[in-house]
Amino acid sequence: MDEPDRWRNMASAPRDGSRILVTVRPTEQGPAEVDMAYWSRADQHGEEGWRSSDSQPGRVVEYAEPELKCWMPLPTAGRGSMPSPWEGEDAALLDGSGI
Repeated sequence: MDEPDRWRNMASAPRDGSRILVTVRPTEQGPAEVDMAYWSRADQHGEEGWRSSDSQPGRVVEYAEPELKCWMPLPTAGRGSMPSPWEGEDAALLDGSGI
């Protein structure tokens, strides 16, 4: 069975519109954080890309590829709290590839 509570490389993130958790990279405006995002196909509002509209109702946030560090599937109901953002180095350590 796949490990749902594990951060994965963004290259493997589903681009079918399903919602996932992502680690948003730290910036000058604040530390790394976890958000719920989905891949959106191009529409009248803009180009295709990663978007989030669940964390702040009424506001759609668009993320550029470099802003997102890694992803994991949404936890199943009742599994606990939101995971901490991935604080490790970039992709080389995700998916066990740094071992």
